[in-house]
Amino acid sequence: MSLAVTGTTGFVGQALLDAAARARMPVRALTRRPQERREGVEWIEGDLSNRSALAELTSGTRAVIHIAGLTNTPDPQRFEQANVAGTASLIEVARSAEVERFVFVSSLSAREPKLSAYGASKARAEEHVAASGLDWTIVRPPAVYGPRDRDMFELFRAARAGVVPMPPRGRASLIHVDDLAECLLALVPGGEGVSGAILEPDDGRPGGYAHRELAQAIGRALGRERVFAPHLPAGVLALAARADRLLRGDEAKLTPDRVGYMCHPDWAARSDRRVPDAVWHPRIVAEEGLAATAAWYRAAGWL
Repeated sequence: MSLAVTGTTGFVGQALLDAAARARMPVRALTRRPQERREGVEWIEGDLSNRSALAELTSGTRAVIHIAGLTNTPDPQRFEQANVAGTASLIEVARSAEVERFVFVSSLSAREPKLSAYGASKARAEEHVAASGLDWTIVRPPAVYGPRDRDMFELFRAARAGVVPMPPRGRASLIHVDDLAECLLALVPGGEGVSGAILEPDDGRPGGYAHRELAQAIGRALGRERVFAPHLPAGVLALAARADRLLRGDEAKLTPDRVGYMCHPDWAARSDRRVPDAVWHPRIVAEEGLAATAAWYRAAGWL
């Protein structure tokens, strides 16, 4: 039976399709626009507001992996429609289709919903999942990096110049996108320690990485022994967000909403929410993953 997946044209979704292909697992994938033919993938055209497309996506499927979501927007109200209402609609259709499993990709920001509209929307979406009556698992990834990623790319580009501005002092966990994709597939069967759990996978580094430590690791991935990594206070980041909006408009990467959760000191994955070792464990350590990611950026002409 096929696996129904949303968000397959995005960064994490593309990695999941690669992982599913390696596992010879057929996928029914939701897409907003026509896609090129891909072996093992049945494209379903539509979005989370299209009930008929969702019905076609989930009909006869064993499980849903819900990756699709809005991560950044100049209009915080759009998070509610994309992340909350979209998740609720998918759950309703999945229940009607008698889907067995529902794996929801949330965010560590859901732990602190008062810090950002994005985190609040993910927390509300989690509430829908937990109340769905389905056999569910919620996955809260930390910072995800790897080939094709455009968010962490900003740090790599800064590191190439030798200066990586960082938020106020704190810690954050990492996970390579390929590890996250393998983790999501490993969670599909469910079971003890997984079903009805909120899990926070990472690369296995206890306590994550200090912000400056992360900046230095990215610098080494680019062949720089040291980079200057100043900690910027919240007020300076807020000004930078305004400047980014002026420069890049709706394409701005740094928004006031992002500043809200960037300044929180603890985005490390919790050890009591780790994925059971019998189900999944990370393969890619940061030094290797960051170096491979830098190599991909160079080969793709991004750096």
